[in-house]
Amino acid sequence: MVQPIYLDYNGTTPHDPEVIAVMRPFLETEFGNPSSSHWYGIRPKRAVEAARRQVAGLLGCQPEEVFFTSGGTESNNHAIKGMARATQGKGRHLITSTVEHPAVLDVCRYLKQEGFETTFVDVDDAGMVSVDDLAAAIRPDTILISVMHANNEVGTVQPIEEIARIARQKGICMHTDAAQSLGKIAVDVQSMNVDMLSVAGHKLYAPKGIGALYVRKGMLPEKFCHGAGQEMGWRAGTENVMAIVGLGKACEMADRSLDHAGRHLKAMRDRLHTGLADGLVEMRLNGHLERRLPNTLSLSFKGLEANRILEEIGLEVAASAGAACHSDTVTLSHVLEAMRVPVEWAKGTVRFSTGRMTTAEQIDRAVAVVAKAVKRLGQLS
Repeated sequence: MVQPIYLDYNGTTPHDPEVIAVMRPFLETEFGNPSSSHWYGIRPKRAVEAARRQVAGLLGCQPEEVFFTSGGTESNNHAIKGMARATQGKGRHLITSTVEHPAVLDVCRYLKQEGFETTFVDVDDAGMVSVDDLAAAIRPDTILISVMHANNEVGTVQPIEEIARIARQKGICMHTDAAQSLGKIAVDVQSMNVDMLSVAGHKLYAPKGIGALYVRKGMLPEKFCHGAGQEMGWRAGTENVMAIVGLGKACEMADRSLDHAGRHLKAMRDRLHTGLADGLVEMRLNGHLERRLPNTLSLSFKGLEANRILEEIGLEVAASAGAACHSDTVTLSHVLEAMRVPVEWAKGTVRFSTGRMTTAEQIDRAVAVVAKAVKRLGQLS
C-alpha cells in the first residue's frame, strides 16, 4: 500500500537522514557514560557539549545557558514550576494566554494548589494576544509571563518581543514555548528578549524524547530533578547522548537553511491553500493572515465534521483534526474556542502542516483528495 501523503509536520517530524547518521555511533559503539572520566566517557561528553553549542548557535545564546531535557513538555514544566517556586517570595501571580499548549496551561492550573494564581489573557479572532491586554493583567505580585512564540494549531506568531520588553521593564521573568517556531522562523533569544525558551526535538527532525530549555544567565529556577549533578547540577540524570547529538545536528541544519526552508514551507502551504480555495466555497482560514508560521494551514469546512473528513482522506492524506465529533457532542479545541470560531465552522476544522520533505506533486495530489472528500461529505450532510 502507498503511504499517505504526510501533512502533519506540526504533530511530529520524520528523522532527517543527517540526524540519523550522527546518532548512529552512539547507538552502536560510543556507549560510554559522559560522566565517566575514562576513555569510554570522553567522546560522549565531547559530543554532548558540541550539541549544546549547536543548539546555542541556533538560539543566539551561550552554551552554558542551554539545558537538555526530555522534550518540550518537560522544558515548559521546568521553566514555569521552577521559576514560580524560586521567586514566590516576590509574588504568586502568573500570566499566560488562553491558546497555550496543555504543557503550559495544565502546569499553571496545577500550581493553583500551591497557592499561585494565573491570569489567562484572551486572544482576538486571529489567535493573537493583545499586548495592551497582557500589560493590563500585570500586578505588583506578577512573577512570570509565559506566552508561546507560535501556536501549534493555527500558526499565529505572537508579539513576543513587545511582551518581553514590558516584562523586562517590570522585572518579571519571561518564558516562551518555541516548540513550533524553531526551524521555521527566526528564533533569537537576544532580539526576543526572553529569559527562558523551550525547545522540542521532534518538531525539528530530531528524535522524540529530547528537548532543551534556554535559561538566561542570572535566572535561577528551582532545581526540577535532583541527583548526581548532570546538566550543571540543574537537571540530574544520565544524559541521552544519542538523542542529544541528534538534536544538536537538527539545530545546526535549521540554522544553515532557515531562509530556504521557510520559503519552501510557505510555497507548499500556499499551494495547498490556493488549490483547495479554487474548488471549495464553504471554507475559511483560521489564524493570522500575515503573522503565521510558513507551514501551517488551519482550514474549517462549514457544516462538516473533522473526524469524518480525516476518515475519508486517511488512506491518502495524513492531517489532524481541530475538533472531536461524537454522536451527540462536539469537542472543540481550546484554541478554536478562544478564537471564537463559530461551532458550525469549528467542528469541521482540519490542520495541514507542510515540512522539509513535502513536494509540489504531493500537494497537488492532496488537493485532489481533500477537495473530493469535502464535496462528497457536503452532499451527504
